[in-house]
Amino acid sequence: MKKIVILFISLIIITGCSKNINTPTSKVEEFLSRYQNLDPTVIENLKSNVDKEKMSKNQKKKYESIMEHQYQNLSYKINDEDIVDQTATVKVEIEVLNYSYSIMNSKKYYESHKDEIENYNDYKLKQLEQVKDKIKYDITFNLTQYDGVWELDEIDNYDLQKIHGLY
Repeated sequence: MKKIVILFISLIIITGCSKNINTPTSKVEEFLSRYQNLDPTVIENLKSNVDKEKMSKNQKKKYESIMEHQYQNLSYKINDEDIVDQTATVKVEIEVLNYSYSIMNSKKYYESHKDEIENYNDYKLKQLEQVKDKIKYDITFNLTQYDGVWELDEIDNYDLQKIHGLY
């Protein structure tokens, strides 16, 4: 019985230790899962960006909710990892709600129907709430290893727009 318990504990320790969470791929997965799980840092950044928008309080709340819905519906697939010395790239295909298409159509419609639509932001937000179509984007994440730890390099604005479905 003791041998079975020792074998079981050893198996747990080996399995737990063999999963290396310090890889470029694991760092990218960790980053994307923060969006999916509405990590407090992600929400704080979202609120900070939404606060800069020229919207009413209610519109800002609605916009935050729409973006949170986007984050929770984000899905991804790791396609490739390439490590050269202390740098790495991780190629990812993400799938998000296609908000950019909805915003583009909202602008066009609003321009031609200004007399019928009281407030552009209300109209745009209503359209965003109804988005069901998704779009896929490719993103290449760059990472650098410092003192044996992989860290994500700064993500450019275009890739952030892809994550938000606004590219």
